[in-house]
Amino acid sequence: MSPYSSVCLLCEMRAVAWGRQPSVTTQWQSVRFASRLRRKPARMALSPRVARPDPSRKSTKPAPPSFKNNPFGGMNQTRARLPDRAVSRSDAELKRSSAGGKESDKDSKKEGSLFRALKMQIALTPVPYSRRTRIKEKIATVTSFDQFQLLPQVRDAVYANAFPSLTDVTPTPIQRVAIPALLRPPVEIETKKKKQNEEEEVYKFDQFLLAAETGTGKTLAYLLPVINWIKRTEMVEKEAEMVDAEKKRQEEEQKKRENLFELESPEVTTPEHINIARPRAIVLVPTAELVEQVGKLSKQLSHTVKYRTAMISSAYTSRKITNNLFNPNGIDILISTPHLLTSIAKTNPYILSRVNHLVVDEADSLFDKSFSPLTTEIVDKTSSSLKQLILCSATIPRSLDSQMEKRYPEMKRLVTPNLHAIPRRVQLGVVDVDKDPYRGNKKLACADIIWSLGKAGNVADPEEASYPPSLFPEPKHLIVFVNERETTEEVTKFLNEKGVHAVALSRDTPDQRKDEILAEFTFAKPPPSPTEVRDAQKNKKNWFSDSVPFVRADQAMGPQKALRDTKVLVTTDLGSRGIDTVAVRHVILFDVPHSTIDFIHRLGRTGRMGRRGRGIVLVSKKDRKDVVKEVREAMFRGQALI
Repeated sequence: MSPYSSVCLLCEMRAVAWGRQPSVTTQWQSVRFASRLRRKPARMALSPRVARPDPSRKSTKPAPPSFKNNPFGGMNQTRARLPDRAVSRSDAELKRSSAGGKESDKDSKKEGSLFRALKMQIALTPVPYSRRTRIKEKIATVTSFDQFQLLPQVRDAVYANAFPSLTDVTPTPIQRVAIPALLRPPVEIETKKKKQNEEEEVYKFDQFLLAAETGTGKTLAYLLPVINWIKRTEMVEKEAEMVDAEKKRQEEEQKKRENLFELESPEVTTPEHINIARPRAIVLVPTAELVEQVGKLSKQLSHTVKYRTAMISSAYTSRKITNNLFNPNGIDILISTPHLLTSIAKTNPYILSRVNHLVVDEADSLFDKSFSPLTTEIVDKTSSSLKQLILCSATIPRSLDSQMEKRYPEMKRLVTPNLHAIPRRVQLGVVDVDKDPYRGNKKLACADIIWSLGKAGNVADPEEASYPPSLFPEPKHLIVFVNERETTEEVTKFLNEKGVHAVALSRDTPDQRKDEILAEFTFAKPPPSPTEVRDAQKNKKNWFSDSVPFVRADQAMGPQKALRDTKVLVTTDLGSRGIDTVAVRHVILFDVPHSTIDFIHRLGRTGRMGRRGRGIVLVSKKDRKDVVKEVREAMFRGQALI
């Protein structure tokens, strides 16, 4: 290498061979060429197998101590050790994911929020559909009252007194479920409950909860077993009395033989009955109207079975209450309200000393905040002699269910397959009053609907199809439900001004007036006999008679046209519970109910005892339209509202 050259001999030879460099180069050219051939600095690169496990460590060796479950197991970890199985999502996360989707995705939002509006209302106790199916299969074989283990006279009373105008009588689902269970011999159970002062309360009686949809004969479902037990108890007591009388007669004969000269004591001509004001069974109902209704059915059955029924309520005078309660012949069944019975029991505690069966009808009302202290007090005072406690209701709210779980944990729930479901024979229509032609006027919409229903024909029933509607025009009965007591008078006045025969029913209505009004809506005329059909065809007689003490709209308004053959009752929830409005075919919900429980009770006033009915809801911008929509969808599907 030349001393003046800074390039090695090999590089110089390569440059000459490529023809890019002369054989003799200057010093600055050789330095520039050497800088081009210098290697780039090295960079660190990861292996493509760095994320894969080491194949050499496939042996099943125990985990190092740093990864064991000990206080220092999580230290110095180089990778996350996640579980192999997928972590389940919480209920709250599922709700957020179902309700928090995009608004544009309507299908996913609809599936995630099914019955979401109904769940925001007062919740009902859910009944699984698997249990409903089992109950339906179990009661499918029961088709007659003859299959129940009832006494012959009790069975005859069903056909002769309860359903005198029907030839083919079939028990309803609640009767098929409840009657066999209530007829079983009582089993002594001991359910203990600790009070606040750490005392123990022991109940030794059977406990049942009857729950079925409205209009399915729950009253008869608990009355027949109670009457059957009363008659069986009487038979046992009569046998015991005969044995005691025979023993007493033998003892007296023995004394006469021993003491021939002893004078006999005179017999008491009018011995006092030991069972005065001491009933065997008590039926508690929330209102005086239900006292009359249940008492009427009980008295009808007593014509054949022969037992004594007494009714007491605030609608009676004190003299009538005393005569009914202190009957010299005694009492078998007493029907009363909790307030009146509690007040009488304070002065006469022996009235609750012989009670074997206690029925709490409309239990969801009698165990709420207003009635619960009185109802609980009656149950406690009768617990010493009680054999059966029967609760009856059309709905089971969560509040009632939790209260029963705490107080009566051994209670047996007898429910029907269609509990909390509005019957499919009831049609539901929705009218938006904000649209034309009403423009927010609910009263005008209500009057227009009543006129339309009054002019149209009744809902056709199979048993009425053989009679011409013009020959036997049945008066149409409608009920308009409102939420406030003051609204009843306003709506009634407006309807009468529009030519509709309407009357108001609320707490302010006099008792005598209530009885006259409810008598019209709770009584359905039987089908005409063949003789009446011939007379009507011959004389062209009108079957309708204006027997309701309504203020006739045509008389109040003069010559203005009025709607004939139509009776309208405007009421609050006072007329929605328990009253058997079998004559009502149409129900108008002037105000949207506050909860699904009120929906069930109000729409249950129509479509009773297998008849068809129609319900109409008036909605405005202030109402919960989502709740009304979901109720209607559930009715269309035949599903329960929970």
